[in-house]
Amino acid sequence: MFDPRLLRAFVAIADTGSFTQAAERLHSTQSTISQQLARLEQAVGQGLIDRAARPVRVTAPGERLLGYARRILALQQEAETLLADRAGTAAIRIGVPEDIVTLPMSEIFARFAERHREVRLDVTTGLSRDLDRRFRAGEFDIVVVKEAAASPDHRASFPEAMAWFESAERARPWADPVPLVTFPPGGLYREAMFERVERARRHWYVAFTATSLASVRTAVAAGLGLSLLPRAAAEGCGIRPYAGFGEAAAMAVSVYSWEDAGEIGLLLGHIKAVLQGRYEAYRAPFGI
Repeated sequence: MFDPRLLRAFVAIADTGSFTQAAERLHSTQSTISQQLARLEQAVGQGLIDRAARPVRVTAPGERLLGYARRILALQQEAETLLADRAGTAAIRIGVPEDIVTLPMSEIFARFAERHREVRLDVTTGLSRDLDRRFRAGEFDIVVVKEAAASPDHRASFPEAMAWFESAERARPWADPVPLVTFPPGGLYREAMFERVERARRHWYVAFTATSLASVRTAVAAGLGLSLLPRAAAEGCGIRPYAGFGEAAAMAVSVYSWEDAGEIGLLLGHIKAVLQGRYEAYRAPFGI
């Protein structure tokens, strides 16, 4: 492999046409530059500089090597610059339900990443039970989950206003069996929906299963069935509250983290503030 120091001496001689000027450019001595060139020529087995010319110039083999030498030195400089910049060298792993990644939450992530360039935010969305399991297994540093009640080790917990929803344009009397639009098995809302319909001594069937909040809302708006959703996640998507099953019990939006100091602690505080704002925006109109 070519020694970058030898290539740097060769390029400087080729650029300046002088051993003396090359030495000045590299803050070295002329004898050192001459020795470095000689070592490079020995390594390639060919003369690279015509020393008899005035000014000195590259030979034919030197011309072939010169372009590669510049590219090698440029790549080395690029690598040194990249490694000197600590941006993204530390990761904070965050798990959140899809509907929590709102614009305010995303803006918090963006501002935090801008102010802490050494941190890379690794955000994963998913179902709350899966996120909680992965947090307990050590896969996340911070997690936000929906649950019936917060565990004792939570950092913060806020009530989540819930309601049943139907299509705003295609609502109809929902006779038995009631069609339901749900998340896949394991979803927290899914089991709550089944329990509430059965408690009302009604029959049900799953009319549509969706893996994302957007798909659930779209299916409900299209009139495929009823669904239980957070009120905060139901605005402006063609659905409206359905009163047939009465008021839905609030769920808890809880935040967990393994530590609350340093950069994780700072981000944790920002996340809690966004969730506090979400709670304040939806508690008054619905009596929570």
